[in-house]
Amino acid sequence: MSTSFVDIDWRGRRVRIEHAWLAPERRGRPLMVFLHEGLGSLSAWKDFPRSLVDALGWRGLVYSRPGYGRSTPRAAQEAWQLDFLHRQAHEVLPALLAALDIDTAADPPVLFGHSDGASIALLFAARFPRRVRALVVVAPHIVVEDLSVSSIAQAREAYLTTDLRDRLARHHDDPDSAFWGWNDIWLHPPFREWSIEDEISSIACPVLAVQGVDDQYGTLAQVHGIARRVPGTRVVELPDCRHAAHKDQPEALIAAVGSFAKLL
Repeated sequence: MSTSFVDIDWRGRRVRIEHAWLAPERRGRPLMVFLHEGLGSLSAWKDFPRSLVDALGWRGLVYSRPGYGRSTPRAAQEAWQLDFLHRQAHEVLPALLAALDIDTAADPPVLFGHSDGASIALLFAARFPRRVRALVVVAPHIVVEDLSVSSIAQAREAYLTTDLRDRLARHHDDPDSAFWGWNDIWLHPPFREWSIEDEISSIACPVLAVQGVDDQYGTLAQVHGIARRVPGTRVVELPDCRHAAHKDQPEALIAAVGSFAKLL
């Protein structure tokens, strides 16, 4: 993907956002915006976004959130707060869309979110229900589960004792910014009470909620919790699939999104 940069004003400072357009020549076709996981970035998606938008015949936008990829890193002393996902959904994403002249009122995009990115997509759609055409949320979090905390604690140990930092450095200018921002807040004891169960009830667009049956970071209770609160949600459970369905089961995921897209 050919990447570009745009500056946004976030909480009184200028922040550089790395992004890439996919198939921009498909004017008039729906736009899918990709929101990465807690340790993800634009490059960490690899070729999945392109494969998906090509299968759909749509356009795409992929970006790295502040603190990730080639976007402005998190300052060493800066800690993500309990509302860090809300800030991304209510502040950063709207600012980015505006900076890129995407008119979400006239032509609402489809948001494709994975893990933390899926939670951000849900929060954006709940706050701005008329500015989203549909949601595809893969391995979303609507509550904090014991399984999530246990696996994130294991990730901390891996970061300290294995080559995980070196592997993340392939996708992040500052891997410590990406890892510790994510890891510290998820393991912060007060974050155990985090929940967006009530907020997502205001979502008005169609939702496809996908979960790997073997997801090490969350149980099927997450996607079924969405279905209970957002009428008409389509739930897909992928067998032989862990947290990253776009890596473990890309063909099945693309097929599920393709079937869902036909209903929009």
